[in-house]
Amino acid sequence: MHVDILLYDGFDELDAVGPYEVFQTAGAFGADCAARLVTLESTDSVTASHGLRVGVDGTLGNGDALETGPDVLLVPGGGWSDASKPGAGMEAERGEIPEAVAAHADRGGVVAGVCTGGMLLARAGVLDGRRAVTHASALDDLRATDAVVTEARFVDDGDVLTAGGVTSGLDLALHLVERECGVDAADRVAREIEYERRSDPAGK
Repeated sequence: MHVDILLYDGFDELDAVGPYEVFQTAGAFGADCAARLVTLESTDSVTASHGLRVGVDGTLGNGDALETGPDVLLVPGGGWSDASKPGAGMEAERGEIPEAVAAHADRGGVVAGVCTGGMLLARAGVLDGRRAVTHASALDDLRATDAVVTEARFVDDGDVLTAGGVTSGLDLALHLVERECGVDAADRVAREIEYERRSDPAGK
């Protein structure tokens, strides 16, 4: 399983870095699992919502053995409520990330949203008629879309997965590792990072 985690200025640090560590740790333990931090346009680094500057590995869909794109495109949240500042709200207004999400889904890829990254999935239209969750602060906005809002830690609706706020991205990532690489792999990662899993998704 190859995961591209799509960064943008104003993303929440843990939304992206938490799942990244889960996927990379699974790969280090021998699972067929790897992750990259990517952007839509070439850049050396991105500034997250709390000021952390993060280097990136490349642009979405470009890289070794990625002719058809990653298996999973994961979109973090952050900064949804004020579209005048860098963050998910601004990216929703710009439209490029929702377009990339829709294109990935149209190719048959799995899409995942952590926190208000789920709102970017909603803007892409991939949550229409699908069970989904987002950060508690944006649930009313999600209810205003065609998603079927499910108040849960995370939701697995097959090729579309969403997680609530921030740390729930760890549960979503561990669930994906379990789903694609086996429960032993996911449990080993959870022990390594000393994290107590919440492993029952809504939507199944």
